[in-house]
Amino acid sequence: MGFFRFIFSKTFLIQLVLAGIVLVVLAFLAMQWLDYSTNQDQRIEVPDLAKMNLDIVEDRLDELNLDFEILDSANFNPDFPRYSVIEQAPAPGKFVKEDRKIYLTLNPSGYRKVEIPENLIRKTRRQVEPTLRSLGFEIGDVSYKPDIAEDAVLEIRHKGKLVEAGEKLMKTSVLDLVLGDGSGRYRELEDDSLDVQQETESEVDEF
Repeated sequence: MGFFRFIFSKTFLIQLVLAGIVLVVLAFLAMQWLDYSTNQDQRIEVPDLAKMNLDIVEDRLDELNLDFEILDSANFNPDFPRYSVIEQAPAPGKFVKEDRKIYLTLNPSGYRKVEIPENLIRKTRRQVEPTLRSLGFEIGDVSYKPDIAEDAVLEIRHKGKLVEAGEKLMKTSVLDLVLGDGSGRYRELEDDSLDVQQETESEVDEF
């Protein structure tokens, strides 16, 4: 009677429930450890995804049970196809586990547009050229026309069209510079015009 009374007692039932909980927890931990230990030696080599578009990337990573995420787009690189992978992390050749994400940076569709800065006109060629090159532009033809300032930038042109400050052009655009030749001829022309005007006025006064 005492044995049966103990079996159906509150104390025994509480201990039985606690033992069941401990058993379930231990079983769960054992399964997690087994899963970890069995995947511990699983190593997948990261493929080189450079210059691949996203359709090919997705198929390639699916075959290896890997995932990917696009981080951002980089500056346009003409050596890579548009919208192709330009950078990846982890790097090719690294070993990862199944379902690991590969982070990708894509090549954009083209060069971005860059604004022509102000205050370039009347500055020297030595000042203007480095400024334009640092913005990604290329310097094309350099021509001269009469002006009192030698090598001062009088005009900036793109494909024959005059370029104004604040205008946006595609990076790597070729800009032509029109510089002063230092001859000062525009002053001479002004003086000649003034002399002609004075002579004309004198003739009118005589009449």
